Amino acid sequence: MDVQINWLAVLLAALATFVVGGLWYSLLFAKAWQKAAGVGDEQLKSGTARVFVGSFLLAAVMAVVLAAFIGRAGFMFGTFAGLAAGLGWVATALGVNYLFERRSLTLFAINGSYNVVTFTVMGAIIGAMQG
Repeated sequence: MDVQINWLAVLLAALATFVVGGLWYSLLFAKAWQKAAGVGDEQLKSGTARVFVGSFLLAAVMAVVLAAFIGRAGFMFGTFAGLAAGLGWVATALGVNYLFERRSLTLFAINGSYNVVTFTVMGAIIGAMQG
């Protein structure tokens, strides 16, 4: 099996998670997310470097695996594959965890939909650049 990965596409897809996340968790849902997650302003000020470096490394892994899956299938397939991964695997897996952890529907809706949007954007970037 010959897997070719466009590393620039992977980098841009990983960076896109920060763009979407910046909008999602600051402009759109900051207070609702903080309340549902039980995260206070003081907690957000500590460990910032670890959070951002760790998040970028994990986003890069997600992008590499998504790129390997998408291959050279193009923009439309990449977009659909990202949507399918975000909705069909990531959000649903979070849902199972949240049910057992007795977390709120609000937190699930915010985090799950973030992942659906993020994976869709990542898939579109990778599909367009590898296709």
